[in-house]
Amino acid sequence: MPTWDPSLSDAERYPLMTAEARAFLNGLREHPQAPVFNHVCGDRLDAPAVARIRAWEAGLRAEPAAWRPGEIPSWLAEFGAYCIAKVPFYRRNGGRPAAFFDLPLCDRGDLSGETWAFVPDDAPLDQIILYSTSGTTGHPLDVPWTPEAASMYLPLLRRAARLHGADLAGGPGRTAIALVCFQKRTFTLAQLSFFLDGAGHVKINLDPDAWREPADRAAYLDALDPEIYTGDPISFEALAALPVRARPRALISSSMALLPGLKAALATRFGCPVIDVYSTNETGPIAADAPDGTGHALLQNRLYVEILDADGAPCPPGTRGEIVVSGGFNPMLPLLRYRTGDTASLDFGPDGRSPRLVGLEGRAPVVFADAFGALVNNIEVSQAVRPFALSQWTLRQHADRSLTLRYRGEGVDEAALRRALEGLFGPLAVLRIQRARLLEKVRQYTRE
Repeated sequence: MPTWDPSLSDAERYPLMTAEARAFLNGLREHPQAPVFNHVCGDRLDAPAVARIRAWEAGLRAEPAAWRPGEIPSWLAEFGAYCIAKVPFYRRNGGRPAAFFDLPLCDRGDLSGETWAFVPDDAPLDQIILYSTSGTTGHPLDVPWTPEAASMYLPLLRRAARLHGADLAGGPGRTAIALVCFQKRTFTLAQLSFFLDGAGHVKINLDPDAWREPADRAAYLDALDPEIYTGDPISFEALAALPVRARPRALISSSMALLPGLKAALATRFGCPVIDVYSTNETGPIAADAPDGTGHALLQNRLYVEILDADGAPCPPGTRGEIVVSGGFNPMLPLLRYRTGDTASLDFGPDGRSPRLVGLEGRAPVVFADAFGALVNNIEVSQAVRPFALSQWTLRQHADRSLTLRYRGEGVDEAALRRALEGLFGPLAVLRIQRARLLEKVRQYTRE
């Protein structure tokens, strides 16, 4: 999202602005039930930029991600050579461009320590914008983007929707996307996307304190009638509780795990596909869950994925390890063997060359112990709580091996939840279950 510059006019924020588009944008901002918006920005796209994004989207359809186990796609050798020649961090640490699997790994700690060193020498610095992340993994970060790259999220969201038979059409006078949050404080705004022909794109906070009247939330969303809602399990739980009548084409969830129980409840409530997208601030959207439930299909065609074990060695197909990525679409942050900290296995489909993430888990695994000291992997915990409509949860094991599960969710059968966890940790486990109104941003699994 482009940084707010209060000295800019809407015409400067939107090079393709028309009188009709300006009237529509003012209507989004000044609707009688609109929230108290606290931010202003624009897509800053001119006609050549829109044409480039559309050509890039056509390339996603024409050449989907494809390679065989251990194989290097043809584009990756050239990309690696570019990184080593033009990016200070890789030039200093990269080694030989021809030996891709000998190149060193890097991670968020490297990026947080000297973000500037990952920006290429020939990057268009006059286009730079920053996206700040809070650093729940211990590394707060300002991620550099360009306005054009930021708008390339939209083709990837459309690609995710189309996997599930939905679409994102946009068009003048229409609200394409409503990004819903549920936080005490966050940026909120109404903007236009000229990649989507001037369609509206709003970011709103469903916390009642962000509105003049709590009832305005449903009224405003029904008036906008967005094609797609984006958000996370927490904000979608709040959205489902509102008397919203309009029916979107899809809900797209990211940022945290979406349990099948909540996914099914949301699909019933809104009568549309609910799509889980795996995305990071550094890469943008990476993969979307496949309709047949066989894993997450890759969305980008120039993002290479490796699965590595704890020693950095490649895992065979079907073996879980850490997700490591190279490539991407952000000219300010080309990634070369970047460790995400998330885990999955890689499956290549019936044709042996259609990579898909299976068993995706955010962050590195945490191993718990039952009352007798037997090990329990956090992946087993995730599987145990899958049937429950939890929008967010944390499990912490204390030094005495007792456990505290805190969760957000409506209508959760805590007795059944306890039985599910005792099936893992045994009936002698000391387990406290606490329902919380708000958990903020937390580590999902921790152990003292």
